[in-house]
Amino acid sequence: MNILIIGSGGREHTLAWKINQSSKLEKLFVAPGNAGTADIAQNIAIDVNDFEAIKQIVIAEGIEMVVVGPEDPLVNGIHDFFLQDSDLKYVSVIGPAKMAATLEGSKEFAKQFMIRHNIPTASYKSFTSDEIEEGLQFLDTIKPPYVLKADGLAAGKGVLILESLDKAKKELRDMLVNAKFGDASSVVVIEEFLSGIELSCFVLTDGEDYKVLPMAKDYKRIGEGDTGLNTGGMGAISPVPFANDEFVDKVHERIIKPTIEGLRKDQLPYKGFIFIGLIKVGDDPFVIEYNVRLGDPETEVVLPRIKNDLVELFDAVAKGKLNSVELEIDERTATTVMLVSGGYPQAYKKGIEINGIHDVESSIVFHAGTQLKEGKILTNGGRVMAITSFGRDFREGLNKSYQNIKNINFDKMYYRKDLGFDL
Repeated sequence: MNILIIGSGGREHTLAWKINQSSKLEKLFVAPGNAGTADIAQNIAIDVNDFEAIKQIVIAEGIEMVVVGPEDPLVNGIHDFFLQDSDLKYVSVIGPAKMAATLEGSKEFAKQFMIRHNIPTASYKSFTSDEIEEGLQFLDTIKPPYVLKADGLAAGKGVLILESLDKAKKELRDMLVNAKFGDASSVVVIEEFLSGIELSCFVLTDGEDYKVLPMAKDYKRIGEGDTGLNTGGMGAISPVPFANDEFVDKVHERIIKPTIEGLRKDQLPYKGFIFIGLIKVGDDPFVIEYNVRLGDPETEVVLPRIKNDLVELFDAVAKGKLNSVELEIDERTATTVMLVSGGYPQAYKKGIEINGIHDVESSIVFHAGTQLKEGKILTNGGRVMAITSFGRDFREGLNKSYQNIKNINFDKMYYRKDLGFDL
């Protein structure tokens, strides 16, 4: 089978690494890919939202399956584009249809879905620019910290958690009136703050049946001790030590089952991954958000723990036969540490040469923001690469990753040295 992966980050390199192990694979393409995917697949320089260019490649290369990595093309309707095109409708697409992808594309839509299906989440209200005064008055009625969320996609930057009421009011005005996040903040969701510890739950579904993948804990803040600015993710650990059987059962009964049933009841076609951002408050799980794809850097610890042939799993999803597959999970702990460019998540330089990757032993290097130029591997993003290792527990896994990171270097390279500090 010829397969195309859409995307260019660590998630897509991990998908390529796993798919490349499949006995069902003939040829693998990644669009646009990175220096890591170039090693194991053919990169194609196409924008992830250029559906017409993607169509031409699918036809020219006889591609039978498309695996969509990032949220943008899903929210923009790539699955629907394939279904509605007579030349493409027989191609399997792993990723939900546009209406279902609105679970990530609109925070308000997701909140309404959760309320409708009795899925535990923080209480909220949403406001438009015409309702700015009501929004400001609503902030007066709730306790700090104040959670403001841009309704649409804002590249992971549209969520603000603020201690000061004055700052919250200023930011609400900035988001609604001054379009701080563009169209993404034309509607703003103001949410009750939930205090607890966060984790990520992943589900693979064919729309009827589903498999619960390993859970993971990621680290979003740039600074040690979870301080400083939010990032796309500085590392991850799977399994999650504090997610015991009793807690996982609650997640399954209160959140996963009603989510899948809700998709069916609301007639939202779904073939792909559901990423459920959870928070453990006391002993109870609440949903913070839905994403309609795998998370990054969680992918770099979740996929390595899946023993199954990933193409067989995806084929079962496409054919609506996921119930016939038994999921096999590696019991070991997987950890990943993200190496980032100096200055990230603010201004940083690209095009810096990376050395020492081939000196890494007993860890897996997943490329994120990298490019191959004249035989050299260069930085090409804020989050550059993730170093994944297995261990008997998260301490052993992290120790391996940290040891191997000593072999890699690029100017102003930074990583967090305290992952797992809260476990």
